[in-house]
Amino acid sequence: MTDRAVAVVRAGALTTVQDLGRPGHAHLGVPRSGALDPPAARLVNRLVGNPEPTAVLETTLTGCALRPRCTVTVAVGGAPCSVRADGRAVSWGTPVRLTAGALLEVGPAVRGVRSYVAFAGGIAVEAVLGSRSTDLLSGLGPDPLGDGAVLPLGPAAGPVERVDFAPWPSPPHELVLGVRLGPRDDWFTGAARRTLTTATYRVSAASNRIGLRTEGPLLERAVHAELPSEGMVLGAVQVPPDGQPVVFLADHPTTGGYPVVAVVRESDLAAAAQAAPGTPVRFVPVGAEGFGARHGC
Repeated sequence: MTDRAVAVVRAGALTTVQDLGRPGHAHLGVPRSGALDPPAARLVNRLVGNPEPTAVLETTLTGCALRPRCTVTVAVGGAPCSVRADGRAVSWGTPVRLTAGALLEVGPAVRGVRSYVAFAGGIAVEAVLGSRSTDLLSGLGPDPLGDGAVLPLGPAAGPVERVDFAPWPSPPHELVLGVRLGPRDDWFTGAARRTLTTATYRVSAASNRIGLRTEGPLLERAVHAELPSEGMVLGAVQVPPDGQPVVFLADHPTTGGYPVVAVVRESDLAAAAQAAPGTPVRFVPVGAEGFGARHGC
């Protein structure tokens, strides 16, 4: 008799369990966490018949290899990559039926950074504060996957989508981030504010789930006093002492003491999750009408 579980044969550089996160706990010091590319996570879930908030696997750059212990439908999306079942090439971005014991190989990202793997029924690890997401900053949720780990799967929830092609956005060749200046833009010189919104930066290889680090012109401060720690939101553009902007992503700290020069439009952050090191980055001012009504923690 097989059980509803999947074994990790090769964990890859960083593979974590992610759903849509645990918003609403910033007052407890708990980040939102969740998939860095929520549209990709939602879509792979829809392809295998899961509700959109179901937990999936998020890989980073090098993919992973998995062996389900039951017959199950799987979909791999997000960053384009090769997908093989027992050595046979199968479709990326569409649902695939795997038999119990088959080896699913999710290859390195061809473009972009993060691929998503959804199993019908979802990854059924224990939820913490309403989410199964791995949070690298706080340590909440399951540990990042290691070789030999076994993850439980939930019961299949619905019919599999029958599609020939799913509308996957392409990872960015240039990352354009809409921003509104503030709340601490007055802590920077006028020249620094102009530099932020006119210069081209590049994604740093030091980027992670906590923040997208950039490399480019330094932002000079007009105020050099110490700033008391204050609340941080998703998409905050914080400037540490080295003068290089950092865009806060899903595992960002809930408070910080470096000034925030601007905040990125939340709808642009999925593209930031797929921007590989070296990708050009531009910060473009947008008005309130193009920014959205709410920006969460």
